[in-house]
Amino acid sequence: MSPLIAPLHYIAGLALPPRCPGCGAVMQEDHRFCAKCFGRLRFLAPPWCAACHVPFDYDRGEGAECAACLADPPRHSGVLAAVAYGDVARTVAMRLKYGGRTGFAETAARAMRRLMPDHAELLVPVPLHRWRIWSRGFNQSALIAAKLSAASGVPVDPHVLRRVKATPPLRGLGAKGRARVVAGAFGVADGDRLRGKSVVLVDDVHTSGATTDGCTRVLLRAGAARVTILCWARVLDEAGADDA
Repeated sequence: MSPLIAPLHYIAGLALPPRCPGCGAVMQEDHRFCAKCFGRLRFLAPPWCAACHVPFDYDRGEGAECAACLADPPRHSGVLAAVAYGDVARTVAMRLKYGGRTGFAETAARAMRRLMPDHAELLVPVPLHRWRIWSRGFNQSALIAAKLSAASGVPVDPHVLRRVKATPPLRGLGAKGRARVVAGAFGVADGDRLRGKSVVLVDDVHTSGATTDGCTRVLLRAGAARVTILCWARVLDEAGADDA
């Protein structure tokens, strides 16, 4: 750091010290959780379903799949989530999405980085409709994808996948209702950008999968070789996640 900038950085640190993304407690570094909030985060890792990566309570053996995937194999190549959706994970997601705390995009990306697939060739954020971007000012998934790209070196394209139809909130709808709402909601701007690529679809919170399923369908149809979903938090119990 430049000798001229260092004093200003020190003063800014005193005025606006780093804080825990979960509870706001003063911390020594940005994007670090306090011990209490860190202990309430459930970081997801194997053992999990070989197809969708939903966590298992115990190791069921190599290649084991959950009942849902055996009954209806997913189009995607797995859902990789940094943490399970809970109080602290929800706070980070809500403050990023609705509280304008755009710095939390890096908080999420840092936790997601460990799950970046080795085969990743292109990061594509789940798009928002232009009306939603106009009202909110940003797409939180695109912010996270940009931070992931900077940390991993995997290129990001925030424009190749578009939301061409505005959709109402999906909360309160069943699986069929959610799929019906997002049908035809997404389109691809440039199929050549996707052809033969191993795509990582970036989202903030994975709930029912209706939105990412719609995106995956369009990306594969446009020529992507595979689509893996990477997100900050995954809802494992939809009953407590109406606002996700």
